[in-house]
Amino acid sequence: MRGRYKILVYGCQMNIADAERMEGQLQEAGYVRTEEMTDADVILINTCCVRETAEDKVYGKIGEIKKVKEKHPRLIFGITGCMAQKEGDNLMRRAPHIDFVLGTGKVQELTRVIAEVAAEHTPVVDVALADKSIAEHLPVARGGKFSAWVPIMYGCNNYCTYCIVPYVRGRERSRAPEEIVAEVRRAVAEGYTEVTLLGQNVNSYGKDHKQADFADLLRMVDEVEGIRRVRFMTSHPKDISDKLIDTIKNGQHICEHIHLPVQYGSNRILKAMNRVYTVEQYRERARRVRDALPNASLTTDLIVGFPGETDEDFAEMLAFLREMRYDSAYTFLYSKRSGTPAATMAHQVPDDVKHARLNALMAEQNAISREINDRLRGAMLEVMVEGASKNDPTVWSGRTRTNKIVLFPHGAEQEGDFVQVKITQPQTWVLKGEVVS
Repeated sequence: MRGRYKILVYGCQMNIADAERMEGQLQEAGYVRTEEMTDADVILINTCCVRETAEDKVYGKIGEIKKVKEKHPRLIFGITGCMAQKEGDNLMRRAPHIDFVLGTGKVQELTRVIAEVAAEHTPVVDVALADKSIAEHLPVARGGKFSAWVPIMYGCNNYCTYCIVPYVRGRERSRAPEEIVAEVRRAVAEGYTEVTLLGQNVNSYGKDHKQADFADLLRMVDEVEGIRRVRFMTSHPKDISDKLIDTIKNGQHICEHIHLPVQYGSNRILKAMNRVYTVEQYRERARRVRDALPNASLTTDLIVGFPGETDEDFAEMLAFLREMRYDSAYTFLYSKRSGTPAATMAHQVPDDVKHARLNALMAEQNAISREINDRLRGAMLEVMVEGASKNDPTVWSGRTRTNKIVLFPHGAEQEGDFVQVKITQPQTWVLKGEVVS
């Protein structure tokens, strides 16, 4: 037995998937997970730097771990993920109690680096961006019981002016389709019935190796024996094709939920963001989705307070939101990221204006979400039981194929079961109902 480890994860689903591969390597090397930092021999923070709030949380946790390390000087403490990639040596200069900093392309080097630090007692910084190769066959210690994250590609080629991801994740690199399908088969053999295919832009999967495009890959995964649900995220509007829409429509297990981030509702701001599509082009792609998949849920991301945003731009955003009628939207305040073009743009929007606009945007979307959910009163929906509700252990929580959260009284159902639920009480963010035999 080599010792105990604790991993703290911040950020997106890709960070969670990376952390599962880190855990797999640690467990293969003989380490055992602990929930208490004071019991750990190794502590990792897998970091995010997409927004300032995520970085602030990490720095707070780094300070907290300094106190732990003062009491346990043999503790090995490492920073991984996007913030590690972005800051590199700066992290160690700011916090000398960090033992190693490992970039996003070096997940497969984790146990080697830990062994090196333990043997040499010297700090290690390795943030060289990955080349075109992808480390396959890493052990995976999955966190979920029935839903598995499966990365299909890494990196991003889009260079939106507000986004740090291409700089910390590198250029797009697609995994071979047979490797992805093999991982899905292994997950199913382990009892997982739902997989989510992950990428910064899944729609551009395969452009680098041309063995299969994303629609081809979806069809392959849909045909894996034993799979019940196939999800994916995130899609870039410029790359959603009729072939992909038809594949979702004709698939058996591909869920009718498409997350299609528009980011803004005016052409002037979209151009400044380098989103490379217009409102009109986005509207046409969304129309194709809804014509082919009338029962699908469409969700999005929206950024408020981008540099140069005017009252007129924001009015266009609200009008576009009313027109599109998303099932739900993830809404964000624009956050400066050093190293991105938007960080140095003129006419940065004051914080009080950002917050006022965000509140107005959320109120508009919440009303739309409630109206859409109200139409589901009396509907019978298939729900995968995920576990007890966070607030009430007598209530089960699960999700529909369209990714809506459903709460219902705890009965004889078990986690992982698929049940039919009649919706009796729609709400803004959840649906409440009862199981029907």
